[in-house]
Parts: sequence; C-alpha cells; structure tokens
Amino acid sequence: MTSTALPSFDPRRVPVTGVDTDLPKVKVQDLRPQALVQRFAYPPIWTPEVRGEPRFSNRPPADAAVLIPLVQRQDGLTVLLTERTAHLSSHSGQIAFPGGKTDLQDANPTETALRESAEEIGLERHFVEVLGTLPVYTTGSGFIVTPVVALVNASYAMVPNPHEVADAFEVPLSFLMDPANHRRHEVEWAGTRREWFSMPYSHDQTERFIWGATAGMLRNFYRFLLA
Repeated sequence: MTSTALPSFDPRRVPVTGVDTDLPKVKVQDLRPQALVQRFAYPPIWTPEVRGEPRFSNRPPADAAVLIPLVQRQDGLTVLLTERTAHLSSHSGQIAFPGGKTDLQDANPTETALRESAEEIGLERHFVEVLGTLPVYTTGSGFIVTPVVALVNASYAMVPNPHEVADAFEVPLSFLMDPANHRRHEVEWAGTRREWFSMPYSHDQTERFIWGATAGMLRNFYRFLLA
C-alpha cells in the first residue's frame, strides 16, 4: 500500500512550509523491541494527528491494510519499505508499505497485511511478530487503510514481486521517529487545500522520498509512541 497520489503532480516540487524541530524525538529506549511490545500491550490514551486526505478519486471506498515491518537489526530497528513499479495503474513509482486491498477470504486487517506482504516481497509469516494496529487512515484514492505494526526477524529472506515492487529498502526507525525529519507541505489543487508530511531519507547518494499516506501513518506512529 502506498502514499498519496495526485495526477500530474510532483510532491518534490511543493515548497516546505515547516519542520517540527520544536517537538521531542522518541527516546531511544522506547524504540527497542520489548518497549514496543509493552506499548501495544498497554496502549496510552492518544489521538492520531492525521486521519485521512481529501478525495481525488471517484472510485468506491475499499478496505485495505498495510504492514509496518520493524526489522530487528543489531544497531536498532529499521522500517522496511518498498518502491512501487512505474507501470502500475495507481501510485506508481512511490514509496509504500507492503500491503493492499482486502480480499473476501481475509478474516481481518492483520490477515490482509500478512498476505499482501507475502505476495509483494515474499515475507513469510514465521518471521513476523504482530504487535498491534494503528488507527485507520483514509487515502485520497479511496482506500480505508489499517496499519498493522510488526517486528520482523532480521534473517528474513526477501523476494520482491517484480510486477509490483521495483525496489525494497530499510530506514532506521530512529530517523522516522525524529520530528526534525518531518517536513510539512501544502498546496491548492483542484480547488482543495491539501496538506501532507514528507520524510526524505538519503543513503548511498540515493534519496527515498517518503510522503503522503505513508508519511502520515508514520507520523501517527510517532504520536502513538510519544503519548
């Protein structure tokens, strides 16, 4: 499942209106696997900051789920993300969580997220420990998305589906949970004011432009851990 997409629209060219350097980052000890297990077992009272986006598509609403995979690396947790292939009919070329539309046989959003992750990147279920879910996020393209957060054993073997996934990569969770890396954007488009976050991440001279719904769900994850 991917971030927001608007026809003939390049989010990289929209000016940055603010960066939240005044907000605290999530403490290192709160980003450890056992701390996250406890946080989901005994969740705080909190309010998601971003619940959805103005619609830009006439497609009927559809339930969906994504996996927020937290890979247990020796140096700390990372978030596994994908880059969608350029030929897909929607959200092509964008940074995404593995996930997608709910099928009739899926018993719940967790089943959707796990099934889609296996189909997209070959992530087998025995490598995954589901922690819980974050609040539903509604995309401008009409998907009603449940984010499913899980720990992933670092020994997993990834086999991306070449039809859907152009690339897959990991970003340190500490980077994404630092609001100094959260940039705000806004633009008037088709008579509607649209606002979103971006979290560009550069590694080995490659920039990964994380934005829209993907960044919005990560921002909610930040608020959940900070609460």
